[in-house]
Amino acid sequence: MKLLIQLTMLTFSLFLLSPLSLSSQKYEFRAAWIATVNNIDWPSSKNLSVAEQKAEFTNLLDMLKRTGMNAVVVQVRPSADAFYPSPYEPWSEWLMGKQAQPPFPYYDPLAFMIEETHKRGMEFHAWLNPYRAVFNTKTSSISSKHITRTHPEWFLKYGDKKYFNPGLPAVMEFVASIVKDIISRYDVDAIHLDDYFYPYRIAGKEFPDNITYKKYGKGMDKDEWRRSNCDSIVKMIHETILQTNPMVKFGISPFGVWRNKSRDIMGSDTRAGQTNYDDLYADILLWLQKGWIDYVAPQLYWEIGNPLCDYETLLNWWAENSYGRHVYIGHAVYRAAVRPTSAWRNRNELPDEIKMLRENKHVQGSIYFSSKSFTYNPNGWRDSLRNNYYKHPALIPPMFWIDSVPPQKPVITSFKEITKGPGGYFLMEGNSLNAGETETVKNYVLYVSDNLDSLMKIPTMIVAADSTKQFKIIIPAANMETTWNDCYIAVSCVDKENNESAPGNIIELKKKNNEWKIAAK
Repeated sequence: MKLLIQLTMLTFSLFLLSPLSLSSQKYEFRAAWIATVNNIDWPSSKNLSVAEQKAEFTNLLDMLKRTGMNAVVVQVRPSADAFYPSPYEPWSEWLMGKQAQPPFPYYDPLAFMIEETHKRGMEFHAWLNPYRAVFNTKTSSISSKHITRTHPEWFLKYGDKKYFNPGLPAVMEFVASIVKDIISRYDVDAIHLDDYFYPYRIAGKEFPDNITYKKYGKGMDKDEWRRSNCDSIVKMIHETILQTNPMVKFGISPFGVWRNKSRDIMGSDTRAGQTNYDDLYADILLWLQKGWIDYVAPQLYWEIGNPLCDYETLLNWWAENSYGRHVYIGHAVYRAAVRPTSAWRNRNELPDEIKMLRENKHVQGSIYFSSKSFTYNPNGWRDSLRNNYYKHPALIPPMFWIDSVPPQKPVITSFKEITKGPGGYFLMEGNSLNAGETETVKNYVLYVSDNLDSLMKIPTMIVAADSTKQFKIIIPAANMETTWNDCYIAVSCVDKENNESAPGNIIELKKKNNEWKIAAK
């Protein structure tokens, strides 16, 4: 079926011409985390029907899309369980209320979520918690077939949780098999790991892995050995992706501080109580340097000017230490929604954070925690993103080390006035049915401008492609800028790896007697 889009053209106001433009970003990753653990974001309750689950997810997607997001990062494996039919792990308790209980009537939530996300022209990043196995040993629903029951020797209890023992080779292989299964069966755009490698320290308690260390330590000191275990699993996942589906991206969202400068001259000028390197044993810089991950999304959940961990200091530090990989900044929208401090009641906090990251050429975008926070519209930030910073859609930055081949340009086959009236309406049809096309087209990008030289600089609309590779767009000309006398319209297409084609044939319109007329094709 052809796409039929009722398109209301965005007004190009004067701020587009300003070098300090808030919304004129052609390439920018804009995503939100959708947390399923403990029903944080979706589903909102263990007691929802399948129909309610589906409606809630699509409503959440629509809200994020309206806000300006072009991707979602969805937690599909929160605690050695699954939001999809897994041959390795049971259904998550946060889906139907009890672990191992499938949805009824049956559906595949992951397949559904991916389809709905792609339908809106957005990317789907499958978020996995690598090592958490039991969220709460006192209250969690644990199936008899859960991996902690079938392989109890793989797990260690720490605080009120159970974790995979990161030092066991069998554990690394098991986690890699989870990744291989997902990218073999589902059309995900990326695999995404969070910050839980070795667990955050509990005061006065040592992580109980001494027996494993004695068996596998090979003469290393314990901290070095623990870091080598995390290095090994990240490298293994990287290699699994390359061998199974090399077009899938791999990203990690670490705690915001790699290491304090007081401990390492390469560290940031911060005073974090715990750090990735020294406490979580996650040497993120090594993973970036080796090219094992494609993007890093540090969780910079401190405000600008924080005396211990200043946002701007950390933003610049991660940008300077990206080793050519993408940096997407993790923003703490939730801190303005739930018991905010005076710093997080500041309406300018998020806008100022976005301004800072856009000034840094080594930062490619943002991820917000979490989706639910936007429903509260704290400090009016959802409105601010929609109306200002994300007023115009953005293309997701391509990763040329994964793929750099663009699709062939689409063709506008028909462009005509279809309805008389104030300003008129135009119908644009076309396709990307190119002979010998090797790329999978996922989106069409519409551009409208009064200046031919700047036509391709800012997208006007991004439209999801369907299997027919055809588009049909109705453009109400009355909503074009009233001061324009000439207007140019073009369409490009984008492949799954976010490479953009050249524009197809450009349409020129001229205004006469306050009506738009086709001047050239």
